[in-house]
Amino acid sequence: MARDGISGPEAFPAALEAFGSDPLIVCHNDADGLSAGVILKKALERSDRSPRIRIVGKGENAYSAEFQAELQRMRFGGLILADVGTSSVLRTSVPAIVVDHHVPTGLPAGATTISGVDDDPIPTSSLLAFRCARACGDADDLLWLAAIGIIGDMADDDGFAEFEEAKAKGGITALRKAVSLVNAPRRTASGDASAAFALLEKAEGPKAVLSGEHAETEALLAAKAEVNLELDAARKVGPKVFGDVAVIRFASPCQIHPLVAQAWRGRLKDKIVIAANAGYRPGWVHFAARTAMDRDLIAFFAEHRPPGATEQYGNGHRAASGGALEFADWNRFIRSVGFGAELEILGLQAA
Repeated sequence: MARDGISGPEAFPAALEAFGSDPLIVCHNDADGLSAGVILKKALERSDRSPRIRIVGKGENAYSAEFQAELQRMRFGGLILADVGTSSVLRTSVPAIVVDHHVPTGLPAGATTISGVDDDPIPTSSLLAFRCARACGDADDLLWLAAIGIIGDMADDDGFAEFEEAKAKGGITALRKAVSLVNAPRRTASGDASAAFALLEKAEGPKAVLSGEHAETEALLAAKAEVNLELDAARKVGPKVFGDVAVIRFASPCQIHPLVAQAWRGRLKDKIVIAANAGYRPGWVHFAARTAMDRDLIAFFAEHRPPGATEQYGNGHRAASGGALEFADWNRFIRSVGFGAELEILGLQAA
């Protein structure tokens, strides 16, 4: 049973009735968020609405003061937040819907929150978006997009009937290759995922994503090549270990820290693996944490939360979390975990 304040996808059509003709969809820039955004955009267009899209970009957080101020300056006839987390920080005077699968940090007042966080297994945001679209009418042609998001966030999972159907229709190999392409732009130094969104919106299935019939595929291939070069260099960095925590620290303008953390997770099965990137954004350390142990990473980061941590710290999932800290707070965090100067950012230590 869902907790108070959280609804299932069946609540989507009724919540949508309060929307005007020009709503705004805000979505994350990974495969799950982009797929959710495309699904929701098509669902709204089929209800005779003309949604605009705002993709959360490099270093941005939908619940930061800056992003919320941007929303306040805009005019739109309804707001959907997809795959950007769920927070009570949201303030809007228009009807709002949150479609998300992350552990909520709070529930937004006056918004319809659609989440599967109490389900087992927990559906991705794209799968929730597909179920929302299906609640509004025929959405079978959007099923492959939900599969893109599932693979992007979970590698693959046979716990969802929709995923089995999508594999049978689109082929698991084509789906996996499409996910790899779609995820590439947001990992580049620019972090611009607009070409990936456009390709998902144009394509009729995963094979069309790969075919090259759309110009965006070439842009995604170039993005993948850029990311692979940076990833090859980062993979040569060894971990520093203290207790049950392993940290791999490097500097890259690309968002490769989740990939590095996932790679080491399989080799360090008895550790919390943290891949820390000091070159992604000036003045900040962006990090991704993964673990194969039965450890709650949300609780781990809460225990070691430094005083300057913002909404960009310690969110995500029980076994896949991460965040961003300014250099001084990174130094506080790493000392709290048990490490010393070997992992601090030289010249910018905390007082």
